[in-house]
Parts: sequence; structure tokens; C-alpha cells
Amino acid sequence: MNFLNTGIAVIGLGLIGGSFCKAIKKYTDSKVYGFDKDDVAEKALKENVIDFKINNDNIKNCKLIFVALYPCLTVEYINENSGYFDKDAVIIDLCGIKRYVSDNIKNKDLKFIGGHPMAGKEVGGLLNSTENLFVNASMILTESNFLSKELLENLTIFFKTIGFSNIEVCSKEKHDRVIAYTSELAHILSNAYIKSPTSKFFKGFSAGSFKDLTRVAKVNGAMWTEIFMLNKDYILEELDILIKNLTDVKTALQNNNEKELYNLLEEGTKIKEQLDEQ
Repeated sequence: MNFLNTGIAVIGLGLIGGSFCKAIKKYTDSKVYGFDKDDVAEKALKENVIDFKINNDNIKNCKLIFVALYPCLTVEYINENSGYFDKDAVIIDLCGIKRYVSDNIKNKDLKFIGGHPMAGKEVGGLLNSTENLFVNASMILTESNFLSKELLENLTIFFKTIGFSNIEVCSKEKHDRVIAYTSELAHILSNAYIKSPTSKFFKGFSAGSFKDLTRVAKVNGAMWTEIFMLNKDYILEELDILIKNLTDVKTALQNNNEKELYNLLEEGTKIKEQLDEQ
């Protein structure tokens, strides 16, 4: 199926959904159908971010449907509206959690594939969306009975056309386990780190390391709370590892054990060097 010249629906016109709309309109000949709260959808229509506002009739024109909502709302929207979709439409959610969404889609005949674009900003909303958000980013797709070789090839062409440089296919379990480490733990650590009373004295005393570690400290509390709770088993495993590693450093300092402290630092350095070589 050619997704470069068809009807494409985007449900949720925030940072990710809005950026998908803008990228689709810039890089393809597809028509974009958008859905969000009335004021957001009207703004998107007025600013030519979308071509049409979605209703129960015209969504049938869409062969590809992206759902860019919070996980629980994603499940709710798909379950309540799947009867209006074209029977051959491919539905891809764009949430940061895959097991919950995939496991709670009621209509098992839907051509549903879990998806997660590895791109974002510290700010959200349609206002901050951009046509180039996905340039050189990875797009993760989760394994599905509907993800045939031909469909994967067509989706790969589409995603690379709108900027993605890499397509990863994995199980929903692997996605949630790895994302717990690469994304969710990073947000938790950054948010916890910034809570030190010393943070208010950072001006004039900080360089790249402070900026790097605090970049994702500012979070959308509602969205991240939902994601953290839905992926808490894997997050708790990663927190246990992180807390142990921090405790090892603390213990070495308390015991004035310079050799142990040195070894701990060297261990981390070597792991980072190995990762940089990949």
C-alpha cells in the first residue's frame, strides 16, 4: 500500500501528532485528517497543519491512522471508534508504552501495530510541533500478526520519507523493558536530581554536565505518571540497579575507600566507551 499519496488520520495534535501532520504535508502527497479538542483542531485547520477535521464519515478515507494520545485515552479512542475505520486501515499508536495499549485493544481484527517515535522536546503542544522533529530519529514498531514483510516495506518507505533514519521492530515486552531504562529512568533521575536545595545556586557554577542531567527534569506530570504506573515493573527493576550503583559510590566514600571508588568510576567509563563504539 502506498502511504505517500492517500488519506492519513492523526488523532491528537500535540507535539508528536502535530509534528506528524506537518511532516506528512511537507514530504508526501497524502491528505491529513486531524482530530483533537475543537479549538486545537480548528487552529490546525486554519494554519494548514491538517486538511480536514475528522468525523465518523470521513475517517473511512484514511488508510493509515496514527493515535497520538496518552495510553489510556489511546485505548479508549480505538475501542470506541474502530467501527468507523476502513476495514483495511493500518492503525499505529504513538505512545511510550506498548504492552498496555496492545493488550487492551478489543477488536482483534484491527490491523493494529504498536509504534513509538524516538523524538521529542522539553515542551509540548501543537505550537511546538515541527515538520522536522523526526529527522534522523528511530521509529519503533512492535511485532504484530498484521506486520507482513510487504507492509513493513511500505511503512519503512513512509517513515523514512518523513525523516526517520531507522526502523526498529521488536516485541512489546522488549520495547517496554528497554524504554524503562533509556527514557523513563532518565526522566525520573533528572527530576529527582533537580530537587536538591543546591540547584538554586547553579548560575555561574554550571556547564554542560548540569545542563545535560537536568534537560528532562521538567515533565508533563499527568502523562509521565500514567506511563510510569503502566510500566512500573520494568521501571522498578531499573531503579533497583540505579540505587545499588549509587549506594556503592556512597559506601566507598563513607569508608574512605579510594580504590573501590576508582574501580566503580572506571567500570562506568569502560561501559560508556563500549557503547560509544557501537
